[in-house]
Amino acid sequence: MEPPIQPAQHAVLDYGVAATYFTMAARYSQQNRAAARLAFINGAMVLGMSLLTDYPGGVWRKISFKTHGMLDAVQAALAGSGPALFGFADEPEATFFLLTGGE
Repeated sequence: MEPPIQPAQHAVLDYGVAATYFTMAARYSQQNRAAARLAFINGAMVLGMSLLTDYPGGVWRKISFKTHGMLDAVQAALAGSGPALFGFADEPEATFFLLTGGE
């Protein structure tokens, strides 16, 4: 079965998502350090997976696109549960993570 999104398209989206998380980490750095840390961790996860995936845009190609998809679910779970884990679930910054984590 063919994936719903082609690997090259997925790669472009992944690098954009990583950039978004890093941007949010910078944005939150002065107002909510826990949110900034969570954003940085998520950005690093997405970037790291992208660099290691065997798709166009991957650099070291150590993990398969299928494995990458499974790791995407882990990253999304961290984003969605991160505000509770990092102690800011009741703060406005939590909304970004809940939306990106699919909650």
